[in-house]
Formats: sequence, structure tokens, C-alpha cells
Amino acid sequence: MLVELNKSQFQARLKRILDGWNDASSDNEYASVLDCDALLLASGDPGAEDEPMKKGTCFQQWLLGYEFPSTFILFEKDQISILCSASKAKYLSQVQDPNGAVPVKIFAQAKGKEAANDALPKFAERYLSHKRVGTMTKETHTGKTINEWTDAVNAANSKPELVDMSPAVSSFLAVKDDEELKAVQIASGLTSTLLKHHVAPKLETILDRETKITHDTLAAQIEARLGSGEGASAKGPDMKVWSNYKGKKISENDWQVVEFSYSPIIISKSTKSGYDLRYTGESSQDNISHKGVLLVAFGMRYKSYSSNIARTFIVDPTPSQEEQYNLLLALQVEMVSFIKDGVIARDVHQHALSYIAEKKPELEKHFVKNCGFGTGVEFRDSSYLLSSKNTRKLRKNMVIILGLGFTDLVDSNGSKYALHLADTIQVGEDNSTLLTEGVKNSKDTLFFLDSGSADEKPKKAERKPPVQPRANGSPVKKTVAGKVLRNQTRRTQDEVHQTALAKLREHQKELHEKIQQDGLAKYSEEGGATGGKEGKGWKKFQSYKGEVALPPEVERLRIYVDRKAQSVILPIHGFAVPFHINTIKNASKNDEGEFTYLRINFQTPGQLVGKKEDTPFEDPDATFIRSVSYRSPDVHRFDTVYKQITELKKEANKREQQKKEMADVIDQDNLVELKGRRPVRMQEAFIRPALDGKRLPGEVEIHSNGIRYQSPVGSQRVDILFSNIKHLFFQPCDHELLVIVHVHLKAPIMIGKKKALDVQFFKEASEVQFDETGNRKRKHRYGDEDELEMEQQERKMRQMLNKDIKAFSQKIVEAASSSLDETLDLDIPFRELSFEGVPFRTGVRLQPTTDCLVHLTDPPFLVVTLSEIEIASLERVQYGLKHFDMILIFKDFNKAPLHINSISSQQMDDVKNWLDSVDIPIAESPVNLNWGPIMKHINESPHDFFQGGGWSFLRTADGVVNDSSDEEESESDFAVEEDDFEEEDDDSSASDFSDASGSESASGSAGSDSDGDDWDELERKAARSDMKRAEGGAKPDESDSDRPKKKSAKANGKSNGKSKASSNGKVKGKR
Repeated sequence: MLVELNKSQFQARLKRILDGWNDASSDNEYASVLDCDALLLASGDPGAEDEPMKKGTCFQQWLLGYEFPSTFILFEKDQISILCSASKAKYLSQVQDPNGAVPVKIFAQAKGKEAANDALPKFAERYLSHKRVGTMTKETHTGKTINEWTDAVNAANSKPELVDMSPAVSSFLAVKDDEELKAVQIASGLTSTLLKHHVAPKLETILDRETKITHDTLAAQIEARLGSGEGASAKGPDMKVWSNYKGKKISENDWQVVEFSYSPIIISKSTKSGYDLRYTGESSQDNISHKGVLLVAFGMRYKSYSSNIARTFIVDPTPSQEEQYNLLLALQVEMVSFIKDGVIARDVHQHALSYIAEKKPELEKHFVKNCGFGTGVEFRDSSYLLSSKNTRKLRKNMVIILGLGFTDLVDSNGSKYALHLADTIQVGEDNSTLLTEGVKNSKDTLFFLDSGSADEKPKKAERKPPVQPRANGSPVKKTVAGKVLRNQTRRTQDEVHQTALAKLREHQKELHEKIQQDGLAKYSEEGGATGGKEGKGWKKFQSYKGEVALPPEVERLRIYVDRKAQSVILPIHGFAVPFHINTIKNASKNDEGEFTYLRINFQTPGQLVGKKEDTPFEDPDATFIRSVSYRSPDVHRFDTVYKQITELKKEANKREQQKKEMADVIDQDNLVELKGRRPVRMQEAFIRPALDGKRLPGEVEIHSNGIRYQSPVGSQRVDILFSNIKHLFFQPCDHELLVIVHVHLKAPIMIGKKKALDVQFFKEASEVQFDETGNRKRKHRYGDEDELEMEQQERKMRQMLNKDIKAFSQKIVEAASSSLDETLDLDIPFRELSFEGVPFRTGVRLQPTTDCLVHLTDPPFLVVTLSEIEIASLERVQYGLKHFDMILIFKDFNKAPLHINSISSQQMDDVKNWLDSVDIPIAESPVNLNWGPIMKHINESPHDFFQGGGWSFLRTADGVVNDSSDEEESESDFAVEEDDFEEEDDDSSASDFSDASGSESASGSAGSDSDGDDWDELERKAARSDMKRAEGGAKPDESDSDRPKKKSAKANGKSNGKSKASSNGKVKGKR
């Protein structure tokens, strides 16, 4: 028997129908079948191929698994009756089950050549015995069986009242079981695969080459990926495309149940019918336009279950079109999180309108009339239309096609266009899940014309590296005997320099205005007032649950240290009083005469010195014991007690510190190993941080949901899940001894006993051929004539190593992207944009990437995500200084700023241009600021900080105070005053052996000053003199003692790796 029906599935779905029918009430989704005696599902001859499936046909296919034309099913609460042909009766008899919910009786009609039997009259008799019958009143059918049925019913004296049961049928079909969800997920996976690996690349090629092709031809080519032709010339599915599908493997037989939900729809600017977002449209015979907006929509079925996807591609978009498309992306994210179990359909549409009205009100009138519909066996179930009038509730495990878009938009040329974004989602308990994904981000769908090419071919908006530094640095000088030639080239370069500098200033002004506006919008009037201390207070500890739990040693009323309970029990007025070790600050012991005194100090609020002095106690009227003292002639006894208390306190502090350090460490899920095939491996690789034991190379394997490093020593291994990877880097060995694959994690993991936020796999790029010291014999004896060949071999080895490891990195990206359904990008450092700096204790080479600033060569590693940076402050920017510092302030103000010290002043222009190219605002300062108090002040009330001008207290990149603050009121609590700051003497001789932080020590002579001046006065005079010289103002010896003095406090200049601004290591600045 070729057709096999699933009996258990039929019985389960039949039970769902009967349960819904029995539970029908006027206020639920089954109201349409309330008071119905029976339900009749009729079907006639099969419809045309281009005709959409009727709801009744979908209902029958959902129930039986196949479509049975010319078949009638009568549902009664005590019996299911089926009228069909004799041949169909053989198949349908499979669903008969004596143990089923209700019996199934089949009325088989006679074969064509045989005489008619009584099957139809008996079936009609059961039907006519009812007074009220639910059926598909809006559907019409044709065929011989339908005509015979109509004649039999019309001949009856009385007929039952017919009611439309379509709404109830939609409810029966809406919530999907596990088998249905699997089918939808496979259909969605196939749809996404076709989009990512055929439609999008094909479309990009057409636009890039300006290929002339009609909309319907492209649609036909897309359909052909499932096979084309008939008979001997038939072609099967295009496995070049479908081999990229990462889901369940589809057998040859299963490909027969894969089909398109509808013919793909391609619409461009040249489509005569305009931009129509309905799925009933067709691709026109016009040639595809290579400019403007292009819409693509298609869907696929697997075992009759539908999925759908729609995307918008824009060639040379305007800024407004980019904003509109980005709003559409943000709206989809918002709606996916909003749609969940119990949400009413009209509320979904209203929420979308409210979101648009809040973000871009002018687009509200252009939003589509509905933002999706239910799907399944029936592609578009209008009963679950997400419109403003639908009052139906969405339920868990429903499948929705979420279709968002804007229509009747007008571009600058007056032409109308539309934007469309649709995906298949599954409704969950708390939110929804995207089942279709891919080719959605702006970088994948927005194409820009290349202004440098003559034919203006569109190119994909790729992730580009930061641009080469702009030409705002000092122009290249042509010198003769050390003098600059003032020729036409020099004048041209000066013009370029001035133009680039003006652009940088203008762009920086925009960036500063933007962060000010963003800051005001981000922090409400009450926001951030806690200063990061929300929830901070006094912890409560319990030593014992009651007197019974006290140790027996307390009966002696002596001081007893209970290590198990982490407590110290003190005798006070005849009672044993336990104190938890965390309530004790410290203990002290001293000997006086014949007695030894033991003093125990407690943690109490209101102390002048202490970390908790700013933490109020919950009861302001409480009285506290600051300390307790005991006296004893037993010296040895108190020595023992003192040591026990001190050791217990040390252990408690150590545990508390470890607990804080491990607070952000996560326990990853289990790694799902690949089954059925060997994983992709990188062999002979080392890991950092290193594992315990001998340093030996291991293997890195790529599995289903992560990567694994397997050490050859014992069972040591490190698993990293794709879901915990924040950045992935590949650093070639072009100028390094190592080729590196570096993983920066979202949350730290434990490697051995160490916490790691960065995990690195590397291979050494060179092998030692011989020992330079001569202590060992050379492995190879090379003559001078072989040196070139040896260098060439090393270059080839490096190239092969780079190629292999980069390919392995790409495999990680592919595996992660398919596992997470979101793109993981591979970042490669741009060495040409690198600069030297001191982020920790030693100077290292810092290299920008597309998304980060990194140092990966040696630990400790540095990975800074550029999108998390609020502003970059360049400090010690003065004429004559050889180095400057860069402080990166993060958008999370609770995070300490990152100091990168001692960057060469020769690279200042390059650093500025790079920061500007990645849209990071820049500020400048002649001295180092004390960022600890500054960030504390900001965290106390970010709202007040931005209301007061925000970062305007810093100098902008062009060296002038921000225009956003008034000239007279521009002084901030942290601004540096020109007449008070102290810096290095420009004329002092810099040491050739400066310290590791890159600071330039200055030596000055005190002989020119009066003998009566102290060192502080001499430093102030030197600083004022330096400032005047730098500004080209008064002469160095000119006195400025008549200038009004401003109060200033010394800011501690001792920062991590910072240079000293004066001989005593202090910088003066206003707090």
C-alpha cells in the first residue's frame, strides 16, 4: 500500500476536534460550532495548481495527512462517518481504531462500472437527521460526487440549518504539535538556506554586472532550485544550494514533499504595477531595475507546512531610506519580544503603531494594514490576521508570518517605493522565536554605488576596515640643507591638510553633539542617582540557628574560635555571645606587666576610615560596640586565640575576594559533539592561558555548538560555546612569530583554576634551525648560497600557515553562524593602523580591527569593543612632549576608564584620524585628569551631569572648548586651569632611558630662582613660564604674580603607567 496513514496522529487530532467542540462557548475561539449537532467537511474535485488551497482542504490534509478529493466527513459526537469511493476506502480504513475516541464508519461508494449502492443515501440520512450542522459555507466545490450529494439533499423534505465553522477550524489548526513544528522548522530552514546561498548572491551578481533579466525569469530560476523538467530531461534539486542546509538531512523521497508555497515575487522600481506587498501578486515581465528599492518574497512547504520570508534590497540608498530600513529591523526585534502566549492579535498591530509613532511618527500612516497572519497547512489563515480589529488570542506553539513594511513612500525624485521585511516566527510562552533568518542586516541588503568606477557598478556594503589615516598630519617635506621648499606641491599639501582638518573638526562637533543628546535621552531625571550603589548595604550573617547549636566548649565561658561556624564566641557578662568573623574588623594583642590584653575591633558604620563609611545602617538609632577588650595572665592562651582569630579573618577575606572575582564566571552548557563525521581540526596548536602540566601542543576541534581544545596530557580539555563568543580574531604571522586564533568571550570561564575572558589558540611560525651559542650541533648546515632559498622557504611556510589557520577560523564562523542563527564576524587586525602604547605595564603594539582595538601577541591581552566607548580623552597633549596618553571612557560609567599611556606624539594625527573614522568623539587635555573622582561624580547623577553640559568640560580635538558651553561658565569641577597645571620643562634634557611607562623625566636648575623659594613655588613658576612659551605669549622671565590666583587642589598624578608631570609626581588641576 503506497499511502500509509498515521492512525495515532489521526486519533490525537480527532480528539483535539472533539474536545474543542465540547468546550465551545460564546466567549472562546470555538464559538462558531456552539450548539451544532454535527460538522460536515466536504471536498470535490482537485483544484487547479495555481489555485490557493481551500481551508476545508487544509483541514482534511491536517487530519488525515493527505488530500482526499470527492470525500465527505461527517463529525458527530458519537461517530465519524466518511463517504468516499471504494479505492479511497481501502486507504481510509487504516484510521479505524476500536479503541479510539469515537468509532469511524466508512461508507464506500460503488466503483464506476458497478451499480450504485446505498452508501450515499445512508450517509445523507445521518446528515439530514441533525438540526444544526457546521460546514464551510463560503467554499464551493465541483465534481460528480458533489452533484450527487446536492441532489440527495435537495430532495429531502427538511434540511439542517447550516452555520460557518471556519473560525473553529482555524483554532483546531492554529496550535501546532511537535510533528507539525518539526515540519515548519524544516520548511523555514530550507527557505533561509535558499535566501542565503542562492537568492541573495544571485541578486548581488545581477546588480553588480547590471545583467538584463526580467522579474519573472529570476523567479523561475529560483523555483528551479527544487528541480525542473519532466521525463528523461528532468533535473532534481540543486544540491549545490541545498547542501548548505544544516538541519535534518532530507532523503530523496522527502524532496517530493518540498514545494514552494507560492511563486517567488520579485518587485523593483521598473515593475509597472508598483510595489504591492500582497502575496497574491506575481513577478512581472519587466526587466529588473538596477537602482532603487528591490523586494523579494518567497516561501516553501515541507509536508504541506508553510514558511515564508521577504527581504528588501536597496541600491544607493538615501540617508532617509537607511533610517527607515533600520527602523524596520528594530521594529521586528521589538515585535518578536512582544508576541507571546495570550497576546491579542489587535494589540500586536497597535504595539507596532505605537513603536513607530514613538521613533518616527511620520511613518505611522505608511505602515501596513496588518503585520502578519497565522500559517501552517493553510498558508494564510485570515482568522489570525494581526490587524487592528482582530480580537483573537495568540497561543503558545502557533506559527505566525510576521510581515512588517511601509508603503507609499516617496523618494527625492517623486517615485513611490515600499519596504518589506517578513519572517516566520513561533509563538512562545514569554516571547517568540525566529524560524527564518539571514540576509537582513544593513550590510547585507544595502548596496552603494562605487564613485571611483566609470560604469558606476553597485557594490555590496561590506564591513570595511577603518580607513587609512586622513591627510591631516604634517605634509611630506622636501628639504635641501634642512630647509622646506615652498613649491606648488607644498601648497597643495597644505590645502589638503587644512581641508581634512576642517572635516575632522566638523565631524567631531557632530559626534560631541550626538553623545550629549544621547546622554540626555538615556538618563531620565531620576536615572543614575544611585551612583552604582543600588542595593548596597550591610550584610547579615548567622553563626548558629539557636542555643542548641552552640559547641559544648562555651560552657567554660572562655573565648572560643569555631572554625566550622566561622565565628568567635566571646564571654560577656556570663553569657556566651557568638560573633561571625565577618563582623570582626581585626584583633590586636599587647603585653603589659603580668597581663596580656586582647582587643577585638568590630565593623561599625560611621567610622572615619573604612570602606563602608558611606553605607548607612538600616536602623539610624542603633547603638554599636566598636571594640571589646579582655585581660588574662595566660600569655600562651591569648597567643593561640589571637592567631586563630587572625587566620580565620584572613581565610574569610580570601574567600570573599575569590567570591567577588568569580561572580561573573558562568557555567556553560554542555558541548554537543558532532556525530557521524569527524570534526574539523587544527592540530599542533597551543592554548593561552596554558593548562596545568607540561607545555605540549593539542588539537582544536569544531563541534555543533562550540569549539573544544583537547590536550594530549590526560583528559584536560577546554570547551567554548558559540553562544559565549563575543569576538573572534585571526592574526597572521606576517610580522609576528605566532599565527593566532583569539576568542574574546562574553562572560569569563574557568580554565583550570584561572578565570579567563580571552582564550587563544596559536601555532609557532618559525623553527629554530641551529643554536646561535654553539652549544648544540646544527641540525642543518647552510652555506651562504642557500640563504635566499631558506628565506623563500620560510616565507612559503608562513603563507601556508596563514592560509590554513584563516580557513580554520572561517570554519568556526560558519559553524557559529549556523548554530546561533546570527552572524559571527571574523576580525583581522590592521597592522598598518597600529601604534605603540602602554595599556598595562609594558609598551605593546595596539592594532585596530573593524570592531575593536586589540593586543593579542602577548598576555595580558587587550580587547576593547569600539561600540562600547563613549569618548576618548587625549592627555598630556603639549608642544614639545614626545608622548601623550589616551584614556577611553566607556558608555558603562561604572566601568573604570582604560588608560593607554606613552603613545608617541608622532602618531597623534594617525590616532585621531582612526578614532574619527570609527565615530568616537575625541577630547584633549594638556595634563592628566584624575578620572576616579570624575567618574564618581558622573555616577552620582548622570542626568545632572548631562544637564550641566556633559563632556563639554573637556577640550575637543581641535584644542578649543566645546561650543555647547558658555565661555564664561565653561569651567567644570574637573577642568584643568592653565595657570595651575604643572608639566615637564620643554627645554629640559630628556633621558634616553625613560621608564617603562614612557614618561619623560625632566631636570631643571634652581640657580636662576631666588634662594628663598621652596620647591613648590619653583614648580609653579616653571609651569607658568612653560605655558607662556608654548602659547607664544610673554617671555619666560616675565612675572605674572599680579594675576588673580584660583584655588586648586593637587590631583594625584600616580596612575597606572602615567608619566610624572613634575619632579614630585603631582599634577595640579581643579577638582
